[in-house]
Amino acid sequence: MNFETIIGLEVHAQLLTKSKMFCRCSADYASAPPNTHVCPVCRGMPGVLPTLNRQAGEYTIMTALALHCTISDYTKFDRKNYPYPDLMKGYQISQSDAPVGHHGWLTIEVNGQKRRVGIANVHLEEDVAKLIHHTSLDGESYSLVDVNRAGVPLMEIVGEPDLRSPEEARQYLIKLRSILQYLGVSTGNMEEGSFRCDANISIRPENSPDPLAKVEVKNMNSFKAVYRALNYEAKRQRKVAAEGKRLAQETRGWVEERGRTVSQRSKEYAHDYRYFPEPDLPPLVLNRDWVEGIRSKLPELPEARRHRFVAEYKLPLYDANLLTGSKATADYFEDCQREHKELPAKEVSNWLLGEVSRIMNATNSDISEFREKINPKQLGGLILSSHSTINTATAKSVLEEMFNTGRDAADIITQRGLSQISDTQEVKAVVSQVIQANTQAVADYRAGKPQAIKFLVGQVMKATRGRANPKLASELLREKLEEG
Repeated sequence: MNFETIIGLEVHAQLLTKSKMFCRCSADYASAPPNTHVCPVCRGMPGVLPTLNRQAGEYTIMTALALHCTISDYTKFDRKNYPYPDLMKGYQISQSDAPVGHHGWLTIEVNGQKRRVGIANVHLEEDVAKLIHHTSLDGESYSLVDVNRAGVPLMEIVGEPDLRSPEEARQYLIKLRSILQYLGVSTGNMEEGSFRCDANISIRPENSPDPLAKVEVKNMNSFKAVYRALNYEAKRQRKVAAEGKRLAQETRGWVEERGRTVSQRSKEYAHDYRYFPEPDLPPLVLNRDWVEGIRSKLPELPEARRHRFVAEYKLPLYDANLLTGSKATADYFEDCQREHKELPAKEVSNWLLGEVSRIMNATNSDISEFREKINPKQLGGLILSSHSTINTATAKSVLEEMFNTGRDAADIITQRGLSQISDTQEVKAVVSQVIQANTQAVADYRAGKPQAIKFLVGQVMKATRGRANPKLASELLREKLEEG
C-alpha cells in the first residue's frame, strides 16, 4: 500500500524583549550564571501577580500580520497544566482557544513548485525553566534546574498539517525564521534554543482522508536535524504499517548521534492539559487602531525584498533568493552597494555567495561575525582593487588574510608586494621567456589550437607569482605569437 506523509509543525520563538513576559527580570539570560535572573514571579511563589509585557504582545501581533493572519478582537490567557519539573508554578500561562492571530499562511518553494502552507494560529505564552542533566561519578543520574529562562516571552506558531515531505518542512522553517529575523522579533537561532520546533507526523493511505496515529517528534536543534528526523520517522511508520502492526500515538525524541527517534511517552491530548482561563490576567482587547498602527510599521519582508533586488539591481532570481534569505546578508549587500555605487551588483553578489560564503563555512561563522572583521566598505574596496591593483585570485587570498587578521586590504597588498604588474615592458620580457621555454604550446597555437594561449597565460602568471595583469599578458602573447 502506498502512503502519503502528513506533517504539521509547531514552532516556538523566544521574543527579543528586554524583560520577561510577566515580570521585570531581564530576558537576556543566555550567558548569565544559573538562577540569577529570577524573582518571586519567575519562581512561582504564592501570592504573586503577573503583569503582561506590552512589547511581547506587539511582537506577536506583528508576526501574525506578517503571516497573513486574521487578528482577534479579543484574546485571553489560560493555564496549561502538566507535571514537569521545569514549570515553577506547576502550570504554564499560555493561550488555548483565543489566540492573537489565526487562519494565516506562508508560501514555500520546493523543486520549483510553490505551495501555500496554512498557519492555524499565532499565540503567546511563557517559556519554562531549563533542566540540565548530569551523571555522577558513581553512575547516579540527576538534574539541575536553571530558572533564568522561566518566563521569557515565547511565541508559538502552529502550522496546519499541510506539509507533505521532510524537505517541505525544512523550507517552511527556513522561510519562517527569515520572516521573524526581518521583523526583528526573534534571533531565530535554533542552536541556542531561541527557535524551537516540534513536528507532528503521520502517514495515511493514498486517496484516504484518515491518517494513522500521529507522532510528535522533539529534540531537533537544526534544520538538518528536522529533515533527518522526519525522514527517519516517515520510513519507520511505513515499515510498521507494512508489517501489519499498530502505530502508537506518542511523543518521540530525536537522537542525533544514533540518527533515529526513540519513544518518550504517550502523546497528550488537549484535555490532558486541563486548560482553564488564567484568573490573574484580564482578557486582552486588541484595539483596531493599535493593530493598524503595528501593521503600518511592518518592514520590507523577504519576498518583497527579493523582487526589489531583481528589479533594482538586475540580479538573477537565484542570487536575489539567496541574498534575501538572510536579512543580515541582504543588509551587507546593500550597504556594500551604497558605499561603492560604481561596483556592479552582480559582482558583489558573486563575492558574497562565493568567497565570503566559503570563508564563513570554513570557520563556522555567520555574516554578522564576518562583518565585525570585514565591513561592507572594506569588501567593496577589495573588489575594486581586483579591477586594477591585484588580480581576482590574489584578491581572494587577501580577503582570507583580512578575515584572519583584521587588517585592511591596502596594508596586506603593500606588505606582501602583491600589486599587479601592468607595466608593458616588464610583462613583455616575461612573455618572451615563456615563449622560449614552451615551444610545444607555441607550436600548437600556431597550428590552429587557440586554447594553447590559456596555458601560456598561466605560465606568465606563474612566473610573476600571479601579479601580471592577465588581460595584458594575453594581449602581448598574441602579438608575439602572431609575429611568427
